[in-house]
Amino acid sequence: MKLVITIIHDEDSHMLVERLFNAGFSSTKLASTGGLLRTGNTTLLIGVDKEKVDQVIEIIKETCQTTKRISLINPPTSATPEGYMPYPIEVVVGGATLFVVDVDQYLKI
Repeated sequence: MKLVITIIHDEDSHMLVERLFNAGFSSTKLASTGGLLRTGNTTLLIGVDKEKVDQVIEIIKETCQTTKRISLINPPTSATPEGYMPYPIEVVVGGATLFVVDVDQYLKI
């Protein structure tokens, strides 16, 4: 058995969970936050038989596409000095980051 840990953009989470469910895969959804842009992400934990990992990865690839957006790096806060001007940059958002790890033991109690 394998555990596929998938970090995706919040906007893709509903569709991905639905597509996984329709293909017979269950998942556990966790809220998470990205480090660079500090925006909402979703982390999915997907337990799957070793033989079906490629099928799960294909569903993720089809569902979670990257896009480019303009974002403010270091947006102003209450501690920001007066006169500070944040600057917009183009960033790639979406897509998915996956970790596939071995599961030594699986119990459902």
